[in-house]
Amino acid sequence: MLARRLTRIQDALQRASLDALVLNPGPTMIYASGLVFHLMERPVVFVIPAEGPPALILPEFERTKGEDCRLRPVLFTYTEDPASRHATFEAASRRLGLPSRRLGVEPLRMRVFELRLLEAASPGAQFLSAEDLITGLRVAKDAAEIETMRRAVLAAESAFRATVPLIKLGMTERELASELTVQLLRAGSDSELPFSPIVASGPNSALPHGVPTDRRLERGDFLIIDWGATVEGYISDLTRTLALEPVDPELARVHGIVLEANQAGRPPRRRLRRDRSGGTPGDRRRRIRAAVYPPHRPRHRHGGTRGALHSRRQSRAPRAGHDLHGRARHLPRRPRGRADRGQHRDHA
Repeated sequence: MLARRLTRIQDALQRASLDALVLNPGPTMIYASGLVFHLMERPVVFVIPAEGPPALILPEFERTKGEDCRLRPVLFTYTEDPASRHATFEAASRRLGLPSRRLGVEPLRMRVFELRLLEAASPGAQFLSAEDLITGLRVAKDAAEIETMRRAVLAAESAFRATVPLIKLGMTERELASELTVQLLRAGSDSELPFSPIVASGPNSALPHGVPTDRRLERGDFLIIDWGATVEGYISDLTRTLALEPVDPELARVHGIVLEANQAGRPPRRRLRRDRSGGTPGDRRRRIRAAVYPPHRPRHRHGGTRGALHSRRQSRAPRAGHDLHGRARHLPRRPRGRADRGQHRDHA
């Protein structure tokens, strides 16, 4: 699997006229090498040349991890002496022929720290954005990635089911978040979670990305829980809303509207095997709008349904993948003729 990915990356580098791809620890390094490192004061850099074996620059005490890599990269290690670090980067650059070459980097991942070391070791090299190249490779998941993403979702769901019975009136948001974190680890999540769980109750539940506080759960609260799991570097992101009885009738009505719209946008279960799409995006949008704005339902003077929290447009859909809020590749919008009305292309 890693060997096939390496071949795809090197083919893409040649098509893009790049001589090498230089990666920091993060999702793309995991994808390309299977290596999991965290960003720290000691630089770790994975270099994939357009031809030939990859190379890994890392601290000497991490050598064993590099030796275990199935791609068998050429290792360049350094000691705690800063001079050793610079000498190692220069040796790697010479071996790979990086000076005066075109080198691709991830602009949102490459740190100035590593970039300066690479610039000093590779005079004349151009450091160019490889964002489009990487997105093109990563947008289509292979079977192993899909299976790992499923495991990340299952771990998150299992943790949530184990946490719900522990919710009690009077406990704080912070206490509930800590219980959920423990359950995530028990369910098989890596210790490095995608993000700290969000637990927001009562008025705090109106905050799109709140943080757990010492507020205690009360009767009648709406409780937002936003969490995810990490499995082998792949992450899931789920959100659930719970109600602590008694439920305000207006909020219960709003819930019914949202549920009706959600169901309207999905194909019937009996059709899932034949038609997972449920029609075009335009078809789904019209069904959802019809559920939210039927003729008999009064509209708010600003255009929304009364009490439907129409000003909040944050997506609550569960997600899975490598980058939590990763860069979506927006496809260019094509001119819409008469035959295209009501139909939009989904983003990749």
